[in-house]
Amino acid sequence: MSRVAKKPISIPTGVEVKLDGQNVFVKGPIGAMSLQVHGLVSANLDGNIMQVKAVSGSKQSVALSGTTRALLNNMVVGVSKGFTKKLSLIGVGYRAQAKGKDLNLTLGFSHPVVYQAPEGITIETPSQTEILIKGFDKQVVGQVAANIRAYRPPEPYKGKGVRYADEYVARKEAKKK
Repeated sequence: MSRVAKKPISIPTGVEVKLDGQNVFVKGPIGAMSLQVHGLVSANLDGNIMQVKAVSGSKQSVALSGTTRALLNNMVVGVSKGFTKKLSLIGVGYRAQAKGKDLNLTLGFSHPVVYQAPEGITIETPSQTEILIKGFDKQVVGQVAANIRAYRPPEPYKGKGVRYADEYVARKEAKKK
């Protein structure tokens, strides 16, 4: 059995989990999510502890059990605490400003870049060079951060661009004459 799938998922107070056949519904103070569990995996709820098991001993079933457990755990953590990604802008004149659902970016182009946040995502700018992306779906938060970073990824010579707060950019030496 998968090592990941062996670990039980503890449901915190304030989070409601409902099993309906192969569908799992998770509702919490931040939001609600659902997941359809694959047929090779079974999910059991016992009080406030959820367990995921492989139905058969096949390689695919064992792999899916670990993946399903991780997805269900991300759902429980997302609706109770939420997820956050932090981006930083490095470069002269690079700025970000959040206005409602829109994020206005000045990234050295001849025009400003406007990114519209999808449903369930909030974007904050504590300073002009920091962007905080918050939401209850881990996959969507990560995808929004990747989309914003893709406008101007960090370049290896001066390190200018949009990068994750904990990202290391390997710097290259300039060409010599």
